[in-house]
Amino acid sequence: MPSSLSLFTDGQSDFAEALGLLARRGDTDLDRVEAVVREILHDVRSGGDAAVLRYVERFEQRKPSPLLIRDYGGAEALAALPGELAEALTVAAARIRRYHEHQKKQLETFEYVEEGVTLSSRVTAVQRAGIYAPGGKACYPSSVLMCAVPAQVAGVNEIYLASPDTSVEVRAACHLAGVTALIDFGGAQAIAAMAYGTESIPAVDKIVGPGNIYVAAAKRLVFGQVDIDSIAGPSEILVLADDTANPEVVAADLLSQAEHDEDAYALLITIGSEMALGVDAAVRRQLAALPELDSRGRKRRAIAEESIERHGTALVVGSVERLIELSNVLAAEHVSIQMRDARQVADRITRAGALFVGHNTPEAAGDYLAGPSHVLPTGGAARYGAPLGVYDFVSRSSLISYELEALAQQADHITTFARAEGLEAHARAVEVRLPKK
Repeated sequence: MPSSLSLFTDGQSDFAEALGLLARRGDTDLDRVEAVVREILHDVRSGGDAAVLRYVERFEQRKPSPLLIRDYGGAEALAALPGELAEALTVAAARIRRYHEHQKKQLETFEYVEEGVTLSSRVTAVQRAGIYAPGGKACYPSSVLMCAVPAQVAGVNEIYLASPDTSVEVRAACHLAGVTALIDFGGAQAIAAMAYGTESIPAVDKIVGPGNIYVAAAKRLVFGQVDIDSIAGPSEILVLADDTANPEVVAADLLSQAEHDEDAYALLITIGSEMALGVDAAVRRQLAALPELDSRGRKRRAIAEESIERHGTALVVGSVERLIELSNVLAAEHVSIQMRDARQVADRITRAGALFVGHNTPEAAGDYLAGPSHVLPTGGAARYGAPLGVYDFVSRSSLISYELEALAQQADHITTFARAEGLEAHARAVEVRLPKK
């Protein structure tokens, strides 16, 4: 019998326990793999291409040559796709680009002069960006577009895509997104190669994109050598539903995330138990109807079933106020609002990676075509994180320029600060510039 949602009603003792577990769902046992990942990072940093090849042969059972592919045949790959898929990728790339061009307008450089001091903030794109696109359980040309297009719009000169599965779809997406070259392998060794550089792979300034636990651990460990976007955990969706929602639609949205990974979270908060029971029944029906395998022969139904069995949860509450409160506590990656007055509810949800507002807005639209990047904070990180965007691919510099008269006017304050902190050389660095009294 297909898996079903775990049902909890507000006010009961098990509700608080379930909520606490869900609030801690971002806990990922990266420490479990850290020793292995550290060894990989060390070996690649010291051994370069030769070390990379050893790990690729070990983990991917192949010997890529070359490791870095500049002429990856992206235009030919796009032309080789079925017409409807090529069109979908092209439309998606254009929509993602338009959204991020609007976003770029918010990255303003400003300058002003105040009493002889010129102050400004300068925004410049990073030189090189590395993007990780996972393989394995699915093929993700969408992740290529969602990471590389914002980088291109930001003005990044060189964009490198690392993936263990550079399929024709991925290569076509690379072409549309302006990827400079492909790094033809994945795993922690790909993160190491991008962070430290090898004989054939240039070191990058920032690494973005989701991956498995080994990739996540590697990103955490190379932070500081390079910047990263975040430590991505399992995908998740939180559906907020009242009596205007359609249980079949809610169930379909929950399963759209459950099929990603056995560790994915499909969560529901609803007002009243009738909707929760209806959704649970719909989940079981739809699970039974999912195909066992995808077009590439990879498991699909079993993944969704295990995800629902492990983490599928319905929380029943008594009011809209409580629903909004719990949504903000969970700070989910995707929040789908299938309620009357959905926009008003959305305006009160302050902790979410992306909000999908109204009955006609499937989360899948955000995964592929809407425009904003689908690379989002997971596991409660929406409390402080943000969707990937052009702002992830820029650095900011402060510019400060003093006229001598302005320095003289502020000198006493500056030197007083310096000497209060015991930094005499700081004070003298100011005084040496001033005319002798």
